[in-house]
Amino acid sequence: QLQLVESGGGLVQPGGSLRLSCAVSGFALRDYAIGWFRQAPWKEREGVSCIIGSDGNTNYADSVKGRFTVSRDNAKNTVFLQLNSLKPEDTAVYYCAARIEFRRCVLDPVYAYWGQGTQVTVSS
Repeated sequence: QLQLVESGGGLVQPGGSLRLSCAVSGFALRDYAIGWFRQAPWKEREGVSCIIGSDGNTNYADSVKGRFTVSRDNAKNTVFLQLNSLKPEDTAVYYCAARIEFRRCVLDPVYAYWGQGTQVTVSS
């Protein structure tokens, strides 16, 4: 069955870095788009980045452009999100999600399959 499992979250100081992983199983990454979303307490879920599994095309929210980088390893069925220059406002639970898509990926919460999330905390 289709599953997504996030890992790599933790506590980091402002300006620090983390790399999140999204391990997928039950489907071929090349057939899907993978989105990264985050949700902080009392805030709406926010799309931060996404990638097309087939060609590697990416998209980023303005709030993370230049700081976050999404990539994938199709052979390992894994998508990564590199978080650099972290700010306290980046603190949230980060989720990866999947949907069938072969063109530009979207940052709207329209993905069909979701992981359980991994906590990222940026101290202030």
